[in-house]
Amino acid sequence: MAARAGLYALLGANAAAVGYFFSQAGFASNALIVLGRLCGLYGALFMAFQLLLVARLPWLDRRIGMDRLTTWHRITGFGLLWSLVGHGVFITFGYAQASSLDPADQLIDLAETAEGVLRAVVAMVLILVVGGASARWARHRLAYETWHFIHLYTYVAVALAFTHQVAAGTTFTTSSAATAYWYALWCCALGAVFAGRVVLPLQRNLRHRLRVSAVVPESDHVVSVYVTGRQLHRLPARAGQFFLWRFMTKDRWWQANPYSLSAAPDGARLRLTVKASGAGSASLRHLEPGTRVFAEGPYGAFTTLHRTRPNALLIAGGVGITPIRALLEDLHGHAVLVYRVSTTRDAVLYGELRELAAAKGASLHLISGPPDPDPLSPGALSTLVPDLTERDVYVCGPPGMTRSVLRCLRTLGVPKPQIHYERFNLAG
Repeated sequence: MAARAGLYALLGANAAAVGYFFSQAGFASNALIVLGRLCGLYGALFMAFQLLLVARLPWLDRRIGMDRLTTWHRITGFGLLWSLVGHGVFITFGYAQASSLDPADQLIDLAETAEGVLRAVVAMVLILVVGGASARWARHRLAYETWHFIHLYTYVAVALAFTHQVAAGTTFTTSSAATAYWYALWCCALGAVFAGRVVLPLQRNLRHRLRVSAVVPESDHVVSVYVTGRQLHRLPARAGQFFLWRFMTKDRWWQANPYSLSAAPDGARLRLTVKASGAGSASLRHLEPGTRVFAEGPYGAFTTLHRTRPNALLIAGGVGITPIRALLEDLHGHAVLVYRVSTTRDAVLYGELRELAAAKGASLHLISGPPDPDPLSPGALSTLVPDLTERDVYVCGPPGMTRSVLRCLRTLGVPKPQIHYERFNLAG
């Protein structure tokens, strides 16, 4: 909560600072131009804040979680898109009103004669392309690698937008304080991205030298990959977190996939357990021991860091059991694990779960069968775990099941701070 409040406060303070410097620069006589400039400034602020949200800084990620940061990134993206559209439209129509040119001719004239405007137009086109690729209908049709490659053009747009602001932004040059503020804002945003997405992953991989040590089939469609390396006790990984794994083989080195740890880190090795749901995950079965691994992370706030109660309820669906299994190993106090599957054959790692539950004195409930009647309804859950409102509740499973369980927990009156879930979304 403190990290979330801090982010809100940071955005609010910067919004106030932008408004202050805008008012200090003076107002144009044309109201449309005034609105356009204001939209452009807040578009620049949104762009810088977006960079911070996708910087994957460990301090923020551990406290807020990548899924929530991704959600905010998406919301901020809409703000960025519409503020930049407003900036272009209002500025163009404002100057057209003053010059008696039609808006199309006015835009061409500005691009040809005004310094930095052509760069701004190119940046706007790139933002529109990235925004279109991020729309739900497009995102579901694109491979992650394609979507990620398109997203890289955002950094080109950032560079073009910044040079446009330096060349044409009256607020940027109105005072030395305003100039210092904007330079500091952009340096902090870009520095966070460089540190979190370039420096830290390279540093950790050079230190730990990760390699595949074993590949163990768990069933016909599920495989566990064991990874070892140097000084793994210094890797700040926790049960419930995930990495972006890149296996350095000829046909996989360019693919980075998010997989959760399926066992609590012990300082000697890491384990991920994957269900073959596509060509990439299916090929893990054929990895050779000794294969080099490049891993980004750990990521995620789905850990025991935010516990509020001594006892816990763990609810898993399908292959969502992997981070839940790691959490069960890490938890202290009494735990109840509810594992929802379509059939008992789908119960991944069930033998391990039974042994682990027995060793820790936890209660394990395997629930299989059709979805109707709902075995995770408010009535069913309260019967299965009568004291669930006194427990921390961890939920991981398919999106539909997760949404249903979260509604159920709210209906049963489980306090929000006791509910922990993560959808494992990724931001560009």
